[in-house]
Amino acid sequence: MWAAAPLLLLLPLLLLLARPWRRGAARLEPAGRAVLITGCDSGFGHLLALRLHRLGFTVFAGCLCPGGDGARRLQREAGGAGRLRVLRLDVTRACDVRAAKELVLSHLPERGFWGLVNNAGISTFGETGWLPMETYEKFADVNLLGSIRTTLAFLPLLRKYKGRIVFMSSIIAYFTLGNGIYSMTKAAIEKFCDALRLEMKKFGVQVCIIQPGNYARSTKIQPPLSAEEIWSELSEEEKAVYNKEYVQERANFFNSILSEGSTNGNEVVDAMVDALTSPAPKARYMVAKLKEKALVLVCALFPTAVMDSVLSYALSK
Repeated sequence: MWAAAPLLLLLPLLLLLARPWRRGAARLEPAGRAVLITGCDSGFGHLLALRLHRLGFTVFAGCLCPGGDGARRLQREAGGAGRLRVLRLDVTRACDVRAAKELVLSHLPERGFWGLVNNAGISTFGETGWLPMETYEKFADVNLLGSIRTTLAFLPLLRKYKGRIVFMSSIIAYFTLGNGIYSMTKAAIEKFCDALRLEMKKFGVQVCIIQPGNYARSTKIQPPLSAEEIWSELSEEEKAVYNKEYVQERANFFNSILSEGSTNGNEVVDAMVDALTSPAPKARYMVAKLKEKALVLVCALFPTAVMDSVLSYALSK
C-alpha cells in the first residue's frame, strides 16, 4: 500500500489534467429540450421532474402508477399540462418502454431529446439465503435490466442529439450492510455505465452516475421491516439455521440505519441537474455524508480483509 503512495498523491493532478474543464462555458439552455425520467411516482424522480420543469425543460415523467397519488400530485404541482407529461412506464415491460419512446417522438420540442434519467429502483433487506430466487430476478429486472432496457431504446435519439444519460446508483455499490441484493444491482449498473460512457464519447453523448448515501427517509425506497415479516417469509431450511432473536437483531440494525437517512433529497437532485446541464459534467457524483465517503475510501484503498473487519464490527453493534 505504501509503495503506491506517490501515485495516490499524483492522482488529483492527473485528474485535473484529464478533465475537460471549460472555464466560462455557459450552462445548457433548457428551453426546447426534452428529458425522460423513470420512477417519478415519488423520491428523487418526483423532485427532479418538478425541478427540470421549472428550469424550462420539456419533461416526460415515467410513473409506475400514472393514476396514483404520486403522479396526480406531480401534475398538480407542475401546474397541469404543458411541458410536463406523465406517462405509464414500468421499466420491466418492453411494451411500456416502446410506448414511452413513441410518445416522446411524437412530442419532441424543437431542440430534440436531450436526456434520459434512469432513476427507477427498488430496495429490500435480507441476508443472502433469506430471499427467494424470484426476488433476485425481480430486483435484477427493475434495478439493472430496466435501466438497460430503457437506455437501449433511447440510444438512437441520444446519439442524434448528443445528449446525456444519468443513472441512479448508490454508495452501496461499494459495500453492503444487510442489503446485498440492492448492492449487487448497483454494482452491476456501475460497470454497465463504465462501458457505456467510453463507447458514447465518440458520439458526443455523456454518461453520468449519481451515488447517493443514505437518503432512505427522503425517498421512502425502503420501508422499515418487522422481524415477524422477515420470519414469516423464511424457508423452513433458513428457520432451522436462524432463530427469531437473530432476525430481530438484524431488523433492528437495518431499521436504525433507515432512521438515520437524510430527508433533504434536493441535495441529490442538485447533482442530477448538474449532470444534465453542466458544460463539463462529472462521470460520478457522490452525494453522501463524510463518514459514508470515508467508508467508500476504505473499501477502495484497503485490502478486502480490512473492509470486512470494519463492516463486521458495524454489524456486531
